[in-house]
Formats: sequence, structure tokens, C-alpha cells
Amino acid sequence: MSEDLPRKRQRRELHSERLGSIDEHGKRVYIHPENVKGPWRDRRSITYWVLILVYFTLPWIHIGGKQIVLLDIFNREFTFFGTTFFSHDAPLVFYVFLIFVLIFGYITAQWGRLWCGWGCPQTVFIDSVYLKIERWVEGKPRARRELDLSPNSFQKYLKKSIKWFLFLIVSMHLSHTFLGYFLGARELFFITLSPPTENMASFVAMLVLTGIIIFDFGWFREQFCIVVCPYGRMQSVMMDEHSLVVAYDNKRGEPRRDRGVIPKNEEGHCIDCYHCVKVCPTGIDIRRGSQLECIACTNCIDACDEIMEKVGLPKGLIRYDSQTEIEGKKRNFWRFRPLIYLVATVLAIGVFSYGIYSRGQLKVQFIRGSNSPFQVIKRSSGEAEIVNHYKLSVYYNGVENYNLLFRPSADYAENKLRIVTQKTPHPIIKGKKQKINLFFRFNKSILLNGRKNLKLKIFDGQNFKDAKFLREEEVSLVGPF
Repeated sequence: MSEDLPRKRQRRELHSERLGSIDEHGKRVYIHPENVKGPWRDRRSITYWVLILVYFTLPWIHIGGKQIVLLDIFNREFTFFGTTFFSHDAPLVFYVFLIFVLIFGYITAQWGRLWCGWGCPQTVFIDSVYLKIERWVEGKPRARRELDLSPNSFQKYLKKSIKWFLFLIVSMHLSHTFLGYFLGARELFFITLSPPTENMASFVAMLVLTGIIIFDFGWFREQFCIVVCPYGRMQSVMMDEHSLVVAYDNKRGEPRRDRGVIPKNEEGHCIDCYHCVKVCPTGIDIRRGSQLECIACTNCIDACDEIMEKVGLPKGLIRYDSQTEIEGKKRNFWRFRPLIYLVATVLAIGVFSYGIYSRGQLKVQFIRGSNSPFQVIKRSSGEAEIVNHYKLSVYYNGVENYNLLFRPSADYAENKLRIVTQKTPHPIIKGKKQKINLFFRFNKSILLNGRKNLKLKIFDGQNFKDAKFLREEEVSLVGPF
């Protein structure tokens, strides 16, 4: 009898040279993870539903009349929390992505695949929505496996049809919300009320996106994490033996109990119940050490703790820990690699913040008119007057629009210098580069050797009485000697 037990265990063990989701013929084995309860499961559920709530509500929140997050590709405008970036702000957008990459690097170096198990949309929606629908329609994991292997019948078609119909409804809702981040949620709402032929591009995008979501979240699932997603492979260069991972304490757990094969006084705490494998969404055995397929979802921690509690052994045989601490050594939190990520993140945030501050200032550039540097005209009185033409390039991306007024800093008499422009005041719309034609008309008497450097004050307001001073620029006036 004892000789049969190791063979039974061997048949149950995952193959050492292929994934648990692939059989000996290379075909996919559909994984139906067992339900699990515990403190880690509760923490993740709360986190998931907070993230889902943020995903669905964010497109409907507006700051300063603009959607809080809007990636308007067609107009080349990207709005994040009230700040709009334009095509010429590409360096700032680059820093946004660089900051996210560096933060991901730091999080991975310190806490492993925290993103995969706690924040990735793949994990969040499959675990919180799609698996719940599947359990509600088809039953527990064993019932779902039996349904998959059962011959075709009306009941099987009915359950599968209901499941995929609900998947379709959820996927369409997810795709519409996703498009709301690019088209604007309010605009998309009115688009959905109109016939598809009036917005064919948006309609096709919705169909394609819905197809991708229902394929991935409904069928492909863990294969995306294992085969497609590059993050699991990138972690190998970001993590070290001090990074936190979901780990099995092999010193405490081995050798596993094998019903009399191993002397009782030599047995480890692992009773080889296989519960940690049954609850794993990617079908791995965490007892084999850190693996590419592990997404740090903590299912196996709760499952093992439940068994340890039942058999009267201490919890934590599988736990969040570093390889260093598993070996009984002290973990070093302040290490060189995470510090590099942290310092680089702080520097990138500093450069980005300075860029945001500087772009919020009024940018003015004086360019002399393309004709002759000056013209001499005669007034109605017959007196000669010199005219200098400047093209003023103005860009401002602050919070409010401006109304620009121009005045020389020196106290020039009205008959000696005048500034003529198309409008007074000249409206400046934030986020748009505008051109203003300025004509300086003055008497020759203000020139010295055919030149005069004029300091020009720029104000914001409807009139000079209540205007707010913005800045001072220097303009070179020229004329005949």
C-alpha cells in the first residue's frame, strides 16, 4: 500500500518540464482555480473594487471644464488632472511615462510583482468580475471541469450561452468606458445614442476592443500573463534576493509528509495537500520556488494558512517574504538598485515639475516684420513719423485666459511714441500659440544714432487702471540716422 502512495503523489505532481496549463500533447489545460478565503483575499477584494470604481468614475469627473483624464489623440491634447499637454509638450509627456516606469522599477525591486497581483487590469477584472460570473452560472471549479468534459447537451449549451452573453455585456461596458478616456465620456454618451453609421470609426473601435477584452478576460486569461506580457520577464532584472515575493519556506516545510514513508520526527510542516496548487490562477506549484508564472496574487498564502490552522501548525509556511529572510538572514531594504530607481524617480519628478511650472508662464517672442526694418510715413500734419513692425508670438498655458495690454516703461509723450495693435486688449486663449502684430510709431527725436532700446511692459486686464503687471520685455527700435 505504501508503495502505491508515492505513485499517486507522482501522478498528481505537476510536470517538471512543462506548464501546468499544458498537457503532454501540448494542448491547453483550462484552469479552474478553487475559491479561497482569508485576510489576503479580503484585502485584494477591497483593492480590486476600489480600482474598478476609479476606472468607471474617472472619465465622468471634470476639473476646470475638462475631463480629469482625457487622451484626445485626434486633437493631440492629453489632459491629466486639470493639466493639458499638447503636441509640443512631448518632452513632458515622455517624463510622465518615465516616472511611471521608474516607479514600477522601484516597486518591483522592493515588493516584487505587486502590480501583477494587486493592480493589473488583467487580474482585477478576471478575478472580480469574469470568474464570479463563471462561478455563478457554471458552479464550483469541479462542476465547471465536469461541464467542460461532458458531452454536448441542452444544459451545457444553455450555461455556456448565458456565461458568454454576460461576458459580452461586461466587455462592451469596459470597452465603452475605455473609449471614454480617448473620446470624452460625455461625448461618447451622445455618440451611443446616435446611429452607428454617424460615427462608424468609434463604432468599429468599440467592436474591436470588445472582441479583444472578451477573448482575453473570458478565454485567454492566464496565458496572457505567461506567454504575452513582458513584465514577468522584466522582473528578473529588477528583483534580487531581498525583494519581497510569495515564497514557500522549504526549510520548515520539507520533507513533506507522506503517510509513513518518512519517519514522523523528520517530517516537515507541509502535508502535501496540494491546496496551494488548486487555488493558483496560473496553475503553478509555489513550493518549487520563485517562478515566472507567479503573479503574487496571495491565493496560496490564504489556502496554506487555512490548512495549517486545521492541523494545528503555525501559519506562514507560504508567505510574503524575501529569499534572504526565508534563509534566516536579515533583509536589506536600502539597497543600491532600489535607491537608483528612487533617486531617478525623484529627479524625473523634479524635471517634470519644473517643466510644468515654466510652461505655465507667459512666453513671448518678438520677431521683426519681414519687410524693411522701418518705414517713414507722414502724419496729416505733415510731420515725419517712423514705424517699426514686430510680430509677437505669444504662448500661455496657465489656468485662466489673458487680455494683454502693452505700454512702454518710460514716460513717453503721446506725440513721441504710440503702440498700435489689432485689438486692445488682445485676448490670449490658454493652450494656443497666437500671433500679434505690433506697430511702434514714434518721432525720430527719441532715437540715438538711429537706435533706441525700449523696455515694454505687458499687462493683463481690460484697461490699464485695473491691469495686472505680467512681465517686461526689451524691444529694439530703429530708424534713419
